[in-house]
Amino acid sequence: MRASGVLMPIFSLPSKYGIGSFSKSAYDFIDQLKLAGQKFWQILPLGPTGHGDSPYQSFSTFAGNPYFIDLDQLIEEGLLTKEECEAADFGNNSRYIDYEKLYLYRLPLLWKAYIRNGCSRVESFHNFTKKNTFWLDDYALFMAIKDSYKGLAWTDWEDDIKFRRSKALEEYKNRLNKETEFYKFIQYLFFKQWAKLKKYANDNGILIIGDIPIYVALDSSDTWSRPDLFQFDKDLVPKALAGCPPDSFSADGQFWGNPLYRWEVHKGTGYKWWLSRIAYSFSLYDYLRIDHFKGFDEYYSIPYQSKTARLGKWEKGPGLEFFKILDSTYGKLNIIAEDLGHITESVRDLLRKTGYPGMKVLLFAFDASSGQDNEYLPHNYDKNCVVYSGTHDNRTIKDWIRTISQEDLSYLLEYTDKTRDDLEDINWFMIRMAHSSVADISIIPIQDYLGLGEGARLNEPATVGNNWTWRLVEGEITESLLDKIKYMTSLYGRI
Repeated sequence: MRASGVLMPIFSLPSKYGIGSFSKSAYDFIDQLKLAGQKFWQILPLGPTGHGDSPYQSFSTFAGNPYFIDLDQLIEEGLLTKEECEAADFGNNSRYIDYEKLYLYRLPLLWKAYIRNGCSRVESFHNFTKKNTFWLDDYALFMAIKDSYKGLAWTDWEDDIKFRRSKALEEYKNRLNKETEFYKFIQYLFFKQWAKLKKYANDNGILIIGDIPIYVALDSSDTWSRPDLFQFDKDLVPKALAGCPPDSFSADGQFWGNPLYRWEVHKGTGYKWWLSRIAYSFSLYDYLRIDHFKGFDEYYSIPYQSKTARLGKWEKGPGLEFFKILDSTYGKLNIIAEDLGHITESVRDLLRKTGYPGMKVLLFAFDASSGQDNEYLPHNYDKNCVVYSGTHDNRTIKDWIRTISQEDLSYLLEYTDKTRDDLEDINWFMIRMAHSSVADISIIPIQDYLGLGEGARLNEPATVGNNWTWRLVEGEITESLLDKIKYMTSLYGRI
């Protein structure tokens, strides 16, 4: 199958309420993808964001982000009024998200919707909670307790509830019964709206590529409810944390701070937790991109007290055994392996044996010192891969071109048979390169189609504070742009 799609996070959709959501803009974007002849909409993780507002640091690997709930649908259902939503201060910058204001004003609105809904009398709500008991009960209680501690991480809670002692659990469940139900109600709204949106996408021939981080956040319901699955000591202090060694993104490496898995414990259960996580993901998405696929072959372990990632070491992951069990349980799944970064021959071997397509990134291709054997150059691809102009961690093409060395620029121009006079359209001849390659799937970030430069980047790895904030502006995707996308998609046989 030759096809193409667009990388576009939910939070980057246009919205009058401060952040992209499952609103009319999401449905409009699906219509635009269809008009442009696209097959895929790739999104980022949908979980509730924690540290640094990162979708890769979520309070739960199963829960949905309450900020994505469309307020207009709640107005239509009579759970909120238009005046209430418009009175909330979500900021006045249509290009960027103000997470602090979302934190202050979004949940109080959803609390009003919860009180008015009377969900305890709604059958569909009870059906949802019963179906999702395996994660929802712990998550809702975790968030309610967290609120009672004014946002404090669970590792700093009092020992009775930190260690989940039975008496303390019962006391908190009784005392925070209403607050716990509120968090279940939020998830009910989220998944009801997401299911409706995904059905609309699928009915219009658009498949959703979801994204699953390999790790969970340290401060999450996953670690609090199942510490036995992670590398904690008897006092529930992490023994080591996740990250990656020094690379082109960071001289000190990246210290992600996620707890590491006790893979021997997972193996002893037949990888039950992981299997349920993957199955749950495929109830939400059509394809699944597994972030940091390398971690299944070997993972980077950084001592807990370290200040940087320099002192870490590689440890062995579960390897092929896990994927054999996954295949035998569910059959062959539509998985995309994020195989970027420090890739060894053992990772390549694992990828070959699983049969999953890996990723190729054009922004990594034009390193003149690497020569013609650079695996990201299109002439080195095989069909079983997904090519990107760039990912959520990269600069946009227009921003990237101003930062590369003169040597690399000369190599790019020679490879593409272009001149410096052509650089105004650099994004389009990079897009053309992706679409014309033999890769089965080609994915282009919406910022590259729009030709946006500095300021449109989604994330700069190893930094905190200014990431995950970029948004589309209403009307930015024009009819003429969709026609151009469709033309190029058709020209290279991806429709």
